[in-house]
Amino acid sequence: MFKKMIAKAQQRKEDYQNAMEERLNDFGDPLAKKIDWSPLKGGGTNFRTHTLTEDFNRLSYKASKGAMFFAGIFAAVGVLVPVFIIYGSIGSGAEIFASENLIAAGFGSIFAIVGLYMFKLFTTPITFDKNVGFFWRGKNTPELYGKNDPSNSVRLSDIHALQLIAERIKSDNGSYFSFEINIITKEGERVHIVDHGNRRSIYEDAETISKFLNVPVWDLNR
Repeated sequence: MFKKMIAKAQQRKEDYQNAMEERLNDFGDPLAKKIDWSPLKGGGTNFRTHTLTEDFNRLSYKASKGAMFFAGIFAAVGVLVPVFIIYGSIGSGAEIFASENLIAAGFGSIFAIVGLYMFKLFTTPITFDKNVGFFWRGKNTPELYGKNDPSNSVRLSDIHALQLIAERIKSDNGSYFSFEINIITKEGERVHIVDHGNRRSIYEDAETISKFLNVPVWDLNR
């Protein structure tokens, strides 16, 4: 019995590997077989966090309204809830530094810090600029004759393809898919662009970036 179960599991593994091999062959590029196909950035939200905008010779991501609202809720809860608790406690005659007030302030600080961190994360500029010749993350524009910095910037001429990955995220309330777009450089390095749970938006963005850069999209999910 156990031998049959092991044999079936092995067969499923081989079938999956063969299917992956066929899909990778469809890309017609040996580099697709050499790169990692696991998520570059694990996790992800179940809603759209960024909106892609297009100007002349430039694509840029900005925080979506949903992302700003989500971060704002955390920050607001972190500030307002402790204020109400402390105000009510003082009104009932308790000392301002009473233990319950300190606990409320501590929990509030955690929520506020998380909210501010998400706000910073969502609002960090993500840019493709043909005039500068670079993709970069952050406010500082790379130097025109600078080198690639995989953690921050990549020359557009070094971008070989785009990688699109779907990741199933499990939570207490069920599960959902988060999708990420990565840059594949000519050397086979991966650089993260964006990820969130709005499938339609991610696929539309990948197509827009692909046409802008004139590079293919590698997607094993299609």
